[in-house]
Amino acid sequence: MTAVLQGVRVLEVAEHTFVPAASALLSDWGAEVIKIEHVGRGDAMRGLASSGVGIVPSDVHALLEHSNRGKKSLGLDLTAPDGLEILHKLAATSDVFLTNKLPGVREKLKIGVDEIRAHNPKIIYVRGTGQGERGPDADKGSYDSLAFWARAGVAMGAMRPEYDLVPVPPAPGFGDSIGAMTIAGGIMGALFHRERTGEAAIVDVSLLGTGLWAMGQAMALSLVLGIPWTAPPQDKMSNPLSRYYLTKDGRVLSFTCLQLGKYWPLLCEAVDRPELTTDPRFADQPSLTANSQAAVEILNEVFASATLDEWRDRLQTFAGQWAVVQDTLEAAVDPQTVANGYLQACETAAGVPLQLVAAPVQFDEAPAAPGRAPEFNEHGDAILADLGFDWDTIVDLKVRGVVA
Repeated sequence: MTAVLQGVRVLEVAEHTFVPAASALLSDWGAEVIKIEHVGRGDAMRGLASSGVGIVPSDVHALLEHSNRGKKSLGLDLTAPDGLEILHKLAATSDVFLTNKLPGVREKLKIGVDEIRAHNPKIIYVRGTGQGERGPDADKGSYDSLAFWARAGVAMGAMRPEYDLVPVPPAPGFGDSIGAMTIAGGIMGALFHRERTGEAAIVDVSLLGTGLWAMGQAMALSLVLGIPWTAPPQDKMSNPLSRYYLTKDGRVLSFTCLQLGKYWPLLCEAVDRPELTTDPRFADQPSLTANSQAAVEILNEVFASATLDEWRDRLQTFAGQWAVVQDTLEAAVDPQTVANGYLQACETAAGVPLQLVAAPVQFDEAPAAPGRAPEFNEHGDAILADLGFDWDTIVDLKVRGVVA
């Protein structure tokens, strides 16, 4: 893969997943990312296993690897004047400053736009927030399960009308990872703008804004109709080829054939029920729509008569759009996942192998190979030496707790 961001330096003051995963993508694409961590505990993500929230193996912190691959780590006390001076020296050599600190914390630490740009007027300043930079909740913290999932309407959109249970996010860092891709795209645009005009932009991305964008079409429809968006009940859907069907062995097939009239005869042939094409109830698209539930009942019986493997074979030549509902382990070995390199081999600092999802954007027809996440303060001494600090000074900074 072409390292399109080679020569770009990113300075990150952030924790957890939302913002760190953005610079992880930039690292995959060739940027040098220097991660500033809390001088005592490091990124809070390092301690997630002890929080009772996530299941994290002791030898492979997969969540940390996902959002911190390929970075350099420096443990730094930003509340100490000498620590802030080190940050300012790093900012002077960086192209991008990236943070998820709340406005009040940024003010307290003196790492706002003006403070950072006093040392580098051309630096691109990037803020990732929960609810946005303005408004009554701008200075309130959040997580993707709240701002992206609950607040933006995503959870209600995913809620099945047949049940009263509000669904939880489908994966850890779900909205965070989507938001991270949004931040990375914003940074790429800002770098291009600076290259063309010489102007350094301020980039703002929030979990709430990303969630609203993900719900953008539903939001537009909801506002036009004046009713909240919810998923329609299955028995109210008029297209029998846009729904789920159970197989004999309890697996699920998903169909999304929007051109019902075109694909109905083809499916009838594929499932060996050609007589359904001449059934007057299903003679054309209007008839199919009017008799959708009758068609669904027939297809329920048809698909329940064979196993998933049998349907994979029988539907190979079907030209309509369908997929098997897969779990994460199945998706990992999906032939398309393998052929396109969507998973990449990696290993931890201790040499333990793992696989990470590759950056979803590929350049020059090749996936980006992710690096590993750094150990806490792994590169601290080297980073300080590059800034011109001699060893005696570095030791003094360590003794005083300014650096890890």
